[in-house]
Amino acid sequence: MGSTLETIVFYVLAIFIATMSVMTVTTQRIVRSATYLLFVLFGTAGIYFLLGYTFLGAVQIMVYAGGIVVLYVFSILLTSGEGDRAEKIKRSRLLAGLFTTIAGIAIVLFITLKHKFLQTTDLVPQEVSIHSIGMDLLSSDKYGYVLPFEAVSVLILACIIGGVMIARKR
Repeated sequence: MGSTLETIVFYVLAIFIATMSVMTVTTQRIVRSATYLLFVLFGTAGIYFLLGYTFLGAVQIMVYAGGIVVLYVFSILLTSGEGDRAEKIKRSRLLAGLFTTIAGIAIVLFITLKHKFLQTTDLVPQEVSIHSIGMDLLSSDKYGYVLPFEAVSVLILACIIGGVMIARKR
């Protein structure tokens, strides 16, 4: 019973993510696009929670759904006018996008069908404490995440400064 319920929830989340992804790139309004992106990120967090990755799901909600989308909306509202709409897509770009999508689906199907998936047995779950996760995230050794975190924070700061500078020129 639990397995079928998990499968149903997975398919519902997958359809939700696919629908919101398509709406993200096809809408004419930029703020709506950012809102649909927020829904995609919430759906991704739902899949993480479904898989049992609660820490990763919480990070997904806090960092991406919370921080990045707020930054997108802030920068959109700071740099665009009230009635800004995305421009219409030309036929050549639409055909190029359609061809790229079909090629990507073909590559994914080819790799999926050629790969031999092996059933794993006797997996013992490892219990990792929050203390060890925190130490790994904040360490500066070879496998630490301080440097990538700082690089991303500098990139986000540059985006904010760039948005403010563009808004001030008007």
